[in-house]
Order: sequence, then C-alpha cells, then structure tokens
Amino acid sequence: MTAVTEHKVDAVVIGRNEGQRLVDGLASLSGHVRRVVYVDSGSTDHSVQNARAAGAIVIDLDMTRPFTAARARNAGLEALADDPPEFVQFLDGDCALDEGWTRAALAAFAQHPRAVVVCGRRQERFPDRSIYNLMADREWNTPIGPALACGGDALMRYAAVKSAGGYRADLIAGEEPELCLRLRRDGGEIWRIDALMTHHDAALTRFGQWWKRAVRAGHAFAEGAYLHGAAPERHWIKERNRAALWGGLLPVAILIAFAINPAFLAVVLIYPAQILRLWARSGRGPHDLKIAALTVIGKFAEAQGIFGFWKGRITGRRRGLIEYK
Repeated sequence: MTAVTEHKVDAVVIGRNEGQRLVDGLASLSGHVRRVVYVDSGSTDHSVQNARAAGAIVIDLDMTRPFTAARARNAGLEALADDPPEFVQFLDGDCALDEGWTRAALAAFAQHPRAVVVCGRRQERFPDRSIYNLMADREWNTPIGPALACGGDALMRYAAVKSAGGYRADLIAGEEPELCLRLRRDGGEIWRIDALMTHHDAALTRFGQWWKRAVRAGHAFAEGAYLHGAAPERHWIKERNRAALWGGLLPVAILIAFAINPAFLAVVLIYPAQILRLWARSGRGPHDLKIAALTVIGKFAEAQGIFGFWKGRITGRRRGLIEYK
C-alpha cells in the first residue's frame, strides 16, 4: 500500500471476527498508508484470510496469554520496528478511515509541532439503529482543540509512542487515555481536530450490551484513578467518584435510611430529578429523555465495574476482558 504524502505513515489494525467491517476498514486505508499490520485475536471467521488478501502483514496474537487490545496494538507496533514509520494510524477492526483524514491529520501535525497524537471525529455508521448507537455517536463528539486523550482510532508519532513504552498491555480498558497521559508527561500534546476521522459500527442493539460497556467504563475509571489519580493529573478521579456516588454509595445510604425510617425512601426521587436535569441540559430533543435516563442508570453499571476492579485487587485475581459484542 502506498502513502499519498512524503511522510512515512503505517497502520495498525486490531480485530476479531469483524467480518465485512474489517474488509471495509482495510480497504479504506489503501492509498493513505504504505504498510498495514493486522493483529488478529483468535478470529474464527475469515478475518485472517481477508487481511492477507488485502495485502496486510498479519500477526496472530498468542491467545494463551490474557488478551487486551493494548497488547494487540503493541504487537502491531513491534511488527513495524524493522522500518519505523514517522506516523502510525491505529484503527479498530470495526472502523473505516475517512477519505480526507490522513491529509487533515498530517496538516494538524505540521501546525502543532509538539503534537504526538491527532484525532478527529469518530462517527457512528448507524446512529438511528438503536438508542445505544446514538449515545455512542454523541460520546465520540468530543471538544475541538487540545485534549487529554484520544480513543482507539488516532494518528500518532511512532517514535513518541515507542519512547513512552507503548500501551500498558495489562489494561483491559482505558488504555488510550493512559497512554496519552504518559505522552503528555513527556511533553507531548494531544489534539482533537475538526475533521471526520473514522466511520464506526458500535453494533449496540441490546440493553445487555450497553450495560457491559458501562461496566467496562467503570473498571477503566477505577483502574485509571488507581494508577494515576494523584495530582496534578488526578486521572479519572472525577469520573470514578461520580459513578461510585450515584451507582453505589447513594443507593446504600438510601437503603440504610429506609431501614431506620421508611419515610426516607422519598430520597430515591433524587434519581428522576437527576434525569430531568440532564434532559433539560441536553436540549430536550426527541431522544434526550431516554439518553438522560440511560446515563443515570449507567452509573449503576459503572459502579459494578469499580467494585469488580477493587474485588480483583483485594483477592489478587485480575479481571478478564469485559466484552460487549
């Protein structure tokens, strides 16, 4: 695959059983990068064959060791070490690169010499297919400008990522913000630009999937705060505390108060009040009330993830991957 610029740009794609989405994602990289490394994590479909047919370098991840997306991305980085690129485009197997992204991202790197990561708008392909897909689409729409972190799709300076030690391979969630934190500590900048970057298929159609995704987020908040919660970053302290309060501490306090005096059960009305507050703040659109309700309900799932992380810490049994699709 041939890059369209004078820069050396390679790509690392990770996936498992992504089917046609992987085929589309690999095709979208053609003409934008010189090499593609596809890291497969135990697919049982034709992902490996499809990747080879697309001209990608294929790495079969050793699945006898605990799997993490971070470990897969590190394997992709190592496969590029023989002829290191200047930039590496990370792409999840359920995403396709937008046609204008590479040019826009490289222009941003030229404009911001200290930038080590540039990301753009990850857009859901089917936001109208479910309320959960719509929530994901809104989640991807982060503010433009200097940022604290990126998601799974981003263009990064290869040397900076390698110098930082790559991704933390044992993290089952939240590996991109953790890497970005270390890159910023090293003096790098993370930029979110106003450009369409990738087309993503969350494929979230059931409540159970969405719940597991929220549990995963809670685990990431807890582990991120455990690793980097000290000043000055206070990494994910606010998110962890908010989830712990609304999804854990407050329900327990209400139950205790109810046991003392049943009249205290009225305090539970704080939850519908919070839903209405979020609904009013979001613009009161046709889907905003559902999203507000799910946001509040999601705090219980996030609290479950926080509890799971600390249970693992106390028992010495590290939690495995939390998969939602």
